[in-house]
Amino acid sequence: MTVVVGVDACQGKWLAVVLRDRRFAHSRLAAEISSHASEWLDAVAIGVDIPIGLPATPGRDADRAARAFLGARRSSVFTTFPEDVLRAATYEEAKAICAERGWPKPSLQSFGMRHRILEVESLATNNERVFEAHPEVSFRELAGRPLASKRTALGLSERQAELANVGIELPADLPYPLDDVLDAAVAAWTADRYARGEARPFPSGGSGRRATIWA
Repeated sequence: MTVVVGVDACQGKWLAVVLRDRRFAHSRLAAEISSHASEWLDAVAIGVDIPIGLPATPGRDADRAARAFLGARRSSVFTTFPEDVLRAATYEEAKAICAERGWPKPSLQSFGMRHRILEVESLATNNERVFEAHPEVSFRELAGRPLASKRTALGLSERQAELANVGIELPADLPYPLDDVLDAAVAAWTADRYARGEARPFPSGGSGRRATIWA
């Protein structure tokens, strides 16, 4: 039996979807991502929708390759910033660091993810099962075509159908936002592919768990 986990940020916490032999098995919300890693010790891979592997300067080859692959949905891939920018005490301080070094400034939304990024970075350093997945990249790989925005009913139904096509039937009564459930589920689909050596790396030729997005 192969157990894998996909994790997505949800309601200020972390939502995990667990697959057993490529079928939905469980979902769970936890305050800390490390809780999911310790809960499913039998999981062979844990895909997380957060950058892993912080760059020396803003942006990674993985980010650029993922944007190129997504085309119209490219804005869903945020630029990854160096650790000292993410550890700035305030958004204004982070922007000042970037301005001083001639770097582009982070958006408020991407800076707001800093605590999650650092939390996952710490976990990934000590847990070799944890790797980076991006739901939009994974859905594009799964579908083999662009999908409508997940902010629309069409986009949500398309994503549900694509998961169902590979045997991942999600319960209709899960008490979490549907878009987060879908994102965690497709990260789990990617985790299964990653565990089997079938996942696609971005950039092409990428390897390992740092600075590579897998789909």
